[in-house]
Amino acid sequence: MKRKKIGALLLAAAMAVSVLGGCGGGDSASSTSTGGGSASSSGDASSTGEAGGEVIELTFFNADGNQDDPWTDPVAEAITEATGVKLKTSYPIGGNDESEQVALMIAEQKFPDIIFAKGSAGSLIEAGALIDMTDLIEQYGPNIKKLYGEEFDKLKYSKEDPSIYQFSAYVVGGEKFKDCGNAQIQWDVLKANDYKVPKDIAEFETMIKDYLAANPKTEDGLERIGITLSTSDWHWLITLGNPAGFIADGALDNGQWIIDENNQAMYKFRSDKEREYFRWLCRMYNEGILDPEFATQTHEDYIAKIASGRVVALFDKDWDYQDGEKVLKADGKYGSSYAGLPLTMDADTKCPSLAYQGLTTGTGVGISSTCKDPVAAIKFIDFLCSDEGQVLNKWGIEGVNYFIDEEGHRYRTEEEVKYATEDKDYQKNTGVGFHNYPFPSYGDGILDPTGSTYTTTSKDAVIAEYDVEQKAACEAWGVELLVDIFPQADEFETPDYPPVWALVKPMEFDEIGDKLDEVSWSALIGCVTGTEEAFDASYDAMLAELEKTGMSEAEGMLNDLIAEKVALVE
Repeated sequence: MKRKKIGALLLAAAMAVSVLGGCGGGDSASSTSTGGGSASSSGDASSTGEAGGEVIELTFFNADGNQDDPWTDPVAEAITEATGVKLKTSYPIGGNDESEQVALMIAEQKFPDIIFAKGSAGSLIEAGALIDMTDLIEQYGPNIKKLYGEEFDKLKYSKEDPSIYQFSAYVVGGEKFKDCGNAQIQWDVLKANDYKVPKDIAEFETMIKDYLAANPKTEDGLERIGITLSTSDWHWLITLGNPAGFIADGALDNGQWIIDENNQAMYKFRSDKEREYFRWLCRMYNEGILDPEFATQTHEDYIAKIASGRVVALFDKDWDYQDGEKVLKADGKYGSSYAGLPLTMDADTKCPSLAYQGLTTGTGVGISSTCKDPVAAIKFIDFLCSDEGQVLNKWGIEGVNYFIDEEGHRYRTEEEVKYATEDKDYQKNTGVGFHNYPFPSYGDGILDPTGSTYTTTSKDAVIAEYDVEQKAACEAWGVELLVDIFPQADEFETPDYPPVWALVKPMEFDEIGDKLDEVSWSALIGCVTGTEEAFDASYDAMLAELEKTGMSEAEGMLNDLIAEKVALVE
């Protein structure tokens, strides 16, 4: 599948000449040479950076954020002191949809120095707006190569075009010491069942119904809700679409697609097992167990219901429901917070929550074709990949955010842990973790040369942070970690292709994919909220509409793309 255009080749070649010549281009003001790159006159002349030189300010577009980042926190200042670079960050205007802003950049041919374009990276690559960083990495990126290790070649665009246009916005390797699983149920429900872990969805259903019968109202007199979902906007993907693949098929997270053992793709809602999952949801809706307002409530309504303690069970991810759960914990209602479960439709299906899918590629940071100083940019990223940069980003400042024990290992005080877990502005104020994503990063559990983990999330740290309900469950189950009850990572093979949801895909594929999702969104809600008698007819009508929309054509294109990615590691 040929993606690289002649214009992109010419721009990349021009940038190579620019790099070798030591001068920048783009929309920056005049600059003067300082060491490895150049210093823009727009920078703070009074600031000093690497080797005492002037600081260069690089512009950075972050498509997945909206917090103000003035680059003045302690970690940011320490990064600048080490690299001579400071970032001026911008975000998508009016929310997290980056596509319009990226389209405007391309139309005006005005690009930030460093870009994280999320799902719009393909448009930038087609337009020649991201340079091939291969030569820069070879010359200035030893820490980049060390961090990616055996997975470095996965950064290449394709076997036909082995350029490296982006890094990965996600971690490399590591272990999962915590996970919320495929479904969540209140701790009080598990306690009422002597901490029994439901072996299938039938037992899960029974536990919910029995608890509702015995406890129809909360202590505050509110009517309990068996299950609720958030489907009025894009959250339908997280609470309605994704759980179907995980629970029914035990599928890895490839977005809307299931990839079989022969690397063949299928749009997941035509899976027979998923049909049965949605049939079960339909029955739960008609029996009053599934919230009758699930399809019309806003996400704010959804979080408010969780925060009230009324909702017995969820199908979600903790990052999505945590705002509601934090309210419960702040009120001391730990029993109404949630236990993550490795739930599947039947006992023969494995929950894949702990599986490592390999390096996530297709979405990450890249350097633009108009970057004022590509060498300074790659050196900056290389520092972030170094042991010093990783520790600085994830742990903060030694003697302030962390300390070194007698064995030479890093640790945080109880006060620091409390500050980090309870203050919503901790990252912004301290800088700890604030500048980590979407830059390259080691995963949890990986040890640096001192024997400390690169991240603050270690096995011991997770155990130390368990609340009273979590500790009681570990004791009841006879385990150290809550995820010890899950199928473990070594029970799954790592695929030869990256997670499909993140891949840069052809525009024609994305156009079909978007239409397929639009059809599925409304049709699945219709299947669930309809009568049980009408379910099969409604589901068949959805599949027919999906086929008319181009489902088989999209599957074929995705098969070709997966084959390209597999070829990179063969």
